[in-house]
Amino acid sequence: MQFGYSEACLEHETGERHPETADRLRAIRRSLKHKHHVEYTDAPAATPEDVRAVHDGSYVLELEDFCEDGGGNWDRDTVASEGTWEAALQSAGLARWAAREAIEGASGRETPFSLGRPPGHHAVARKAMGFCFFNNAAVAAQSLLDDDTVERVAIFDWDVHHGNGTQDIFYDSGSVFYGSIHEEGIYPGSGEVEETGTGDGEGSTLNAPLPAGAGDADYLHVIDDALDPALGAYDPDLVIVSAGFDAHEHDPISRHRVTTEGYALMTDRLRDIADASDAALAFVLEGGYGLDTLSDGVSMVHETFDGRDPIPCENGPDESTVEITDELRSKLGIE
Repeated sequence: MQFGYSEACLEHETGERHPETADRLRAIRRSLKHKHHVEYTDAPAATPEDVRAVHDGSYVLELEDFCEDGGGNWDRDTVASEGTWEAALQSAGLARWAAREAIEGASGRETPFSLGRPPGHHAVARKAMGFCFFNNAAVAAQSLLDDDTVERVAIFDWDVHHGNGTQDIFYDSGSVFYGSIHEEGIYPGSGEVEETGTGDGEGSTLNAPLPAGAGDADYLHVIDDALDPALGAYDPDLVIVSAGFDAHEHDPISRHRVTTEGYALMTDRLRDIADASDAALAFVLEGGYGLDTLSDGVSMVHETFDGRDPIPCENGPDESTVEITDELRSKLGIE
């Protein structure tokens, strides 16, 4: 794969006890050091105008002033420093680079993966939250929509937390399909099956809130039986994976049980889904807070594109997952 990476993203300082640290990117780089076919690109940062395409202008100015004054606690969980402003613009720029590389033909071993921080999927139009300041995947998608490069984008979010920001930004848009598998009942508390979009976006949101303990077979069942047919009908030009790795069985802040091999299986499935729609495919880093599990997960995505065949999952999904998936199919009109 080719990875978007910038040293500027290390300058977002969150303090010693915060789980979202620069060590996350350092761990990923160490893990990828001896892998084949790894390339790095330091893409241009997004501009304030770029992020205003999905964020309220007054919020963008407020965040810039907040960082210039030295930062601090934006809220209980979301910490900024003086370097956060440039890091957030850079993270959004890397996501935009990944999406554009994909749509211009980068695939196979050249498939782009944006390694930016701070992450983005919790950032809503008018505020930062959940460690996120600018919604990187949303900026990437909207930039291609605005210049008429694409007509429809699908964003699939496998982070263990629901991407409330991405959903909120595109909830009434028919131009972006948002799908998420996440843990039921944890932060931020959104992402119910009943949330399917409004207006032009009706039917363009898919949420699978799975109970604690969900693992590989559960994620794959939702992907195969709900996401695949939904995206087949939607026919996107580009699929962006909001790739968080905190659903891993050993991540310190979740109760889902996805294995490292599970990320290979999901990557393989998403590649097949994109190919079936002749869609470009790009990955954008979100969460993942165990350094080993995060770096192993990113490495596994890379190795899948480098030719490694995933080991099939021998287990079946939990009954609750089957019920949720059946409900999703009904809500979205999937036959």
